[in-house]
Amino acid sequence: MNIQDTRVIVEIVDEVNAAFSFDVAELLTKAVRAAAAYEQIEAGEVVVSLVDDETIRDLNRTYRQKDAPTDVLSFALLESYEEEPDILFGEEEEVEAEPLGDIVISVPTAIRQAEEYGHSVERELAFLTVHGFLHLIGYDHLTEADEQKMFSRQEAILENIGLARG
Repeated sequence: MNIQDTRVIVEIVDEVNAAFSFDVAELLTKAVRAAAAYEQIEAGEVVVSLVDDETIRDLNRTYRQKDAPTDVLSFALLESYEEEPDILFGEEEEVEAEPLGDIVISVPTAIRQAEEYGHSVERELAFLTVHGFLHLIGYDHLTEADEQKMFSRQEAILENIGLARG
C-alpha cells in the first residue's frame, strides 16, 4: 500500500508552540501515514500531541507509575487491530474511521535525544511518531524478538520517507 492510499486522519496538537525549520505537522502526518501504509491500515484517526517534559512526566506517572519524563507515550483506543475499523465513504470521499489512539511526544526530550544520537530533530520526531503508532496497533518491545521486529519496521518506514539512519 502506498502512503497516498491510506486515509488515516492525523490531528496535531502542539502544546509547546515549537518553532522548527520544517513543517512539523506535515512531517508527523507523513510519518503516521507512512506507518499506516506499511502496516496495510487503510483508515483510522490518530492524534499526535507535542508537549513539554513536565506534561509527559505527569502522564507517565499517572498511566505507567513511572515518575520521570519520557520521549513518547501511546494510548491505544482499540484493544487490537485485528478487525478493520468501520469506514464510511460518502460521495465526497469523506472518511469516518475508528480512532486508533493518541501519541504524546516530549519536544524537549526529542531535541536532547537527536543531539545525543547525532541526527536531526526531524528524524527523531518522525522516529518517535512511528514508534508511537506501532504501539497503537499492537507492537511492543518487551522481548528481544519483539524489539527486533518492531525496530526493523520503524527503520523501514523511516527509510520509505527519506529519514533513514545515518
